[in-house]
Amino acid sequence: MSDDWGWRPYVPAAARRRKAARELERLKKQGHPVSPVVIEGRAIARTFWGKAWCDNLERYSDFANRLPRGRTYVRNGSVVDLQMGGGKVEALVIGSKIYKVVVKVTPVSKARWRSICSDCAGAIDSLVELLQGRFSKGVMERLCQQRTGLFPSPKEIHLSCSCPDWASMCKHVAAVLYGIGARLDRQPELLFKLHQVDEKELIAKAVKGLPLTQKAPVAGKTLGSEDLSAIFGLEMAATADTAAPVPAAKSERVKGQARKKAKPARRRNQDKRKED
Repeated sequence: MSDDWGWRPYVPAAARRRKAARELERLKKQGHPVSPVVIEGRAIARTFWGKAWCDNLERYSDFANRLPRGRTYVRNGSVVDLQMGGGKVEALVIGSKIYKVVVKVTPVSKARWRSICSDCAGAIDSLVELLQGRFSKGVMERLCQQRTGLFPSPKEIHLSCSCPDWASMCKHVAAVLYGIGARLDRQPELLFKLHQVDEKELIAKAVKGLPLTQKAPVAGKTLGSEDLSAIFGLEMAATADTAAPVPAAKSERVKGQARKKAKPARRRNQDKRKED
């Protein structure tokens, strides 16, 4: 349905949410895996990966006038399904009707990926650190570099939507792009999947770049038997190979106690000889 100017009538956000809920139920009954984008509060992204994606998106100056509507749509729950895979994102967005959005991302070239791994060597210690975004500013800047990092430029991203809007980035596409940022907040490994590269390879090459001295346990960060006893409330039995030497003072006390116990036995023996 449209008005005299050919535009579809405005659908309030509350009506869109109700329609989205009904559509989700229908998809679930059909066996379609549903993964809606849920935004809590005003912030679309809170972690390094989500924020970096959204910041990169907002550098697309050609699409600046479309992005605000996309933010509104993703915040009000209009992205009812978002699936990220190798090189592609498929999503369903509730507008005046259900629209299908497809976002294709050009995979990172092998040469570019090798360059990223090489430049980050020795600066990322673990997969947990990588996925939580807990690394140096230098690594962050390297991963976010335009044209040479992990975040696509406008030329490396291809957009389509089933809505009648003629623009390459309509509000539904913009909502999905922000939805990707929200999804990376919770599942940053999906960025590597989208680029069809293995994040474990980045860690493996980074660790190879570490000096051997850095691979050994850091002094003061290993637990001794005393620490384990205190933590778990257990008496840690020492083995023959690892038993600690008894201090000299303690050794003398033990010997003295043994002599005291031996004296009554000697007296009994002496008394018995006298009787005989």
